[in-house]
Amino acid sequence: LSESGVPQLVQPMIWDYATDINVEGKVQLIEKYRRCGFSKVWFASAFKGATGANQSLTLIGHHLRNQLEWLQVAQRSPADVLEGIALTGWQRYDHFAVLCELLPVAIPSLAVCLQALKNGGFSEKVKENVENLLGMPNLEIETFMR
Repeated sequence: LSESGVPQLVQPMIWDYATDINVEGKVQLIEKYRRCGFSKVWFASAFKGATGANQSLTLIGHHLRNQLEWLQVAQRSPADVLEGIALTGWQRYDHFAVLCELLPVAIPSLAVCLQALKNGGFSEKVKENVENLLGMPNLEIETFMR
């Protein structure tokens, strides 16, 4: 692979939307990519749309835990390897499926996930910041927002 020249042309993206990412496995995968000549990798997480094809509302806690897992991978990886994180927001599972988790209901999740990534974690202060930005007192993380 390194002799093909591909590592100089592309940057791999590692996708995982789970709340229990195998952090050590991801770190090992990054090392394998580096040994093949890839100097940078991307991570792909999700702020909505990765929990069920018929999901109507976004469970913020699920997506927040996904971001926190990716932050652990980033912390355990070489400092210069991460190019960025693609924060995805899926809206359908295939082209024949109905739309799920439309953007308006997922904006609080997007805000929480972005703030968690920006701040390197999530705390009560970060939550208060999101509530103030959105004008939403009592942001629900572990239950569906009303």
